[in-house]
This record gives sequence, C-alpha cells and structure tokens, in this order.
Amino acid sequence: MIIFTIYGLIATWVSAGTIPGLMYYGLEILSPTTFLPAAAVVAAVVAFAIGSSWTTVGTLGVAFVGIGAGLGVPAPMTVGAVLSGAYAGDKQSPLSDTTNLAAGVTNTDLYAHIRRMRTGTALAFGLAVLGFLALGLRASGEIPTGRIAEIQGALGETYAITLLAFIPLAVTFGLALRGYAALPTLVAGVFAGVATTLLVQGAGFVAAWETFMYGTAPESGSDLVNELLATGGLTGSAWTITVVVAALALGGILERTGVLAVIAHAFTSAVRSPGALVAGTGASAIVINALTAQQYMSIVLPSVTLRNTYDEFGLDTDQLSRAVEAAGTPTGALFPWHAGAVYMAGVTGVPTLEYAPYYLFAFLSPLVLFAMAATGYSLNATPAAVPAADSSAPAVATDDD
Repeated sequence: MIIFTIYGLIATWVSAGTIPGLMYYGLEILSPTTFLPAAAVVAAVVAFAIGSSWTTVGTLGVAFVGIGAGLGVPAPMTVGAVLSGAYAGDKQSPLSDTTNLAAGVTNTDLYAHIRRMRTGTALAFGLAVLGFLALGLRASGEIPTGRIAEIQGALGETYAITLLAFIPLAVTFGLALRGYAALPTLVAGVFAGVATTLLVQGAGFVAAWETFMYGTAPESGSDLVNELLATGGLTGSAWTITVVVAALALGGILERTGVLAVIAHAFTSAVRSPGALVAGTGASAIVINALTAQQYMSIVLPSVTLRNTYDEFGLDTDQLSRAVEAAGTPTGALFPWHAGAVYMAGVTGVPTLEYAPYYLFAFLSPLVLFAMAATGYSLNATPAAVPAADSSAPAVATDDD
C-alpha cells in the first residue's frame, strides 16, 4: 500500500506545484559545485526527521533530479547523492523501521543501537559528502547557456509557483515529525496535494483525481521540463509492485528452506576473533540482501543465526545490530533486482546500474564497518573464551519447531 500511495503522491505533488516549486527555488539557490553535497545533506536531515529513506527519495529526490538537470549535473550523480543522504539519515533515525527492526531482533535498546552506529555512520557519510563535493567541482561550469532561465520560465508559465504550493510538503513532513505512521501520513499528503491542485493551480475536481490515478503529462513548452515532471500515478506502480512481491516470495522460499541460515553461518563458522565475527556478519548481510532482494531478511537472518555466537565472543548485542544495519540497510539498492533498487529506479527514472557508482554511502558504510572491525575500534569485547571453529550449519527451522 505504501508503494501505491507514494506513486500517487508524487503525481499529486507535481500537479499541485510542490515539486515544480522546489525545482524553481532550488535553481535559484544552488550551484553545480554545491548541489550534490547539499542534496545529500538535505536528504539526510529529512530522512532522519521522518524515518523513511523511501519517502525522502520519492518526494525530495524527484525534485532534486529536476534541479540537477537544470544545473547540468547528470541524473545518476544526483540520485546517488540523494540515496546516500536518505539512507544515512534513515539509519540513525529512531523512527526508522529498519533501525527499530535491527534493535528489536537483537534484543538491543534502540538508543544504544543508534549510539553504536553513530561513529561509523558519521565517518561514512562524511567521506561521501567529500566525494560529492569533488564530483560537484568536476560538474561545475557545464550549464548550457540559458537553461536555468528556460526551465524557470516553463515552470512559472505552467504552475502557480507560490508558498501555498508547499502545503502538501508541510502537511506530510509535519505529520511525520509528530510520529504518525507512514501510510496515513502519505495519504494525508495525497489529499493535501489534490486540495492544492484544486485551490492553487485551479484544476477541476475530476482532473485532480485523474492525476492521482494516471499521473501527469505537462505541456510546458520545454521538452526537458515535460520529461522531468512526467509521472505515472497510481497505475505507474504496477511494475514496481510486481517485482517487490516476487522478491518477497523468493525471500520466503530461501528462508523456509534454510538456505539463508546456512549462508550466514558459513561467513562466521571459522572466525577466531571478535573483529572477524563482526566483519563476517556484515558480509553475510550483503549476500543475503542480494539473494533475497529485500533488506529486512538481511537484518533478521544474521541476527537470529549469530546472536549466540556474539555472546560466546563477549560482544554486546549492539555490535550485532550495528553490523547487520551498517551492511544490510544501505546496500540493497545496489542490486537491480532488489525491491529497494526497483523502487528507487522507478520513482527517479534512473536505472540502478547508472546511479550505483555514485551511491557512495552504500560502499562506504560496510567498508567503514570492516575497517573498524579489523582495527578493533569500538568493539569493546569482554574477555571470553574463543569458541572452537564449528563447520556445522544450524538446524533448519520447520513449522513444527
């Protein structure tokens, strides 16, 4: 339901002038040099505040792609920056579903889990921002003459660019900050978008709801603007939903047959140090992410399989929760068949393999985890007997267990 709603929300925010307004003012404020790091930081702040990387990319991310196009920044770079910020903020948010899942499945206090991730997340995200600054310096000076004026002119002629156009944004993020659940918050954003389309943009009632269902096809006089603001609405989510359902089915099959538990065990069965255990946990989370095409499995399976092993090595549960989230949460969107990647490519219009090289946080988050594990930084293991290497796989759970 959330994916359906986000696709409809994007369409209503375009027709309401919300996304066009963000593009218009973004072109006024930002430059090619500062755009990518700014996009990453803004996305991180918003994702932290609302606890959702998907909602952040589906709303602000779409606007940033338009702003980047006007500034001459390639769309894959823009999407990489937005995803980096969105997942970094999501990881540290107490409102995030994956953050709560990682803490809950490992029996870790939520805020202890967040504190344990803080150093690694800050280091990985800081390095990513520096990388985007370097990319921005490379992209500067490439704006075609008159492009910004052309885009702003087309936006101003097609939409009423006023502060009232940002009502849907204020409603959605306001409810999210108040702690309301994702689905009712997004539905409220849709209704606010439809109301703004009616009252601010002057559209008819039927036309406003048709936009929600079937998307937008602007006729602004600018081919670039028309392409950037074309959306599929509710019906445009069909392919994304199909792939997500298939991914869930595959993950369920692999989990019930015991394949995933064997994989998680294989990465850690012969480890002889706490650091190797943490690194192996992260590696297993990435592989499970790729195999199951869903990030929840990459968090749950290693956590359940390896919890007792962490006790044997004298490691607190927040070490396990950090490992599965640092490696599992951000990396899913790198695999084209993954539910997260299909969604991100669908809402931004940029294929996974094009944005993946610029999705810096997905590479840096696990790399920082591995580096910290190798050096022993922030492990805080208590003295414990190192268990003997065990090559046997755990028993496969059945319905009779």
